[in-house]
Amino acid sequence: MSTVTATEAALELLDEIIAEHGPVLFHQSGGCCDGSSPMCYPAGDFKIGERDVKIGDIGGMPFYISASQYETWKHTDLIIDVVAGRGGMFSLDNGREKRFLTRSEVCAVPDQPAER
Repeated sequence: MSTVTATEAALELLDEIIAEHGPVLFHQSGGCCDGSSPMCYPAGDFKIGERDVKIGDIGGMPFYISASQYETWKHTDLIIDVVAGRGGMFSLDNGREKRFLTRSEVCAVPDQPAER
């Protein structure tokens, strides 16, 4: 099962956004242009679909992923980080000259017995 965590830089940017906008939520849709950019919306401004999957919280804020993306990434741990650049057009990180970025870490696979 996929999990989500955040780097210290991501938590700092999130705190900055919450101070300005109040509670937020994240959604990782996997769109063609911003597939590695989780979108950050004011809580209540984005309608969560019945096929969206909540995979956890970062900084106390919920993080959702579309069902199709979840199927692809369900065996991967997602790490929310920050890089220089502009956020997605409707994401609250836009216009800050830094944006959220999703990185991944494949879950560890147990060692297999050596072949004889």
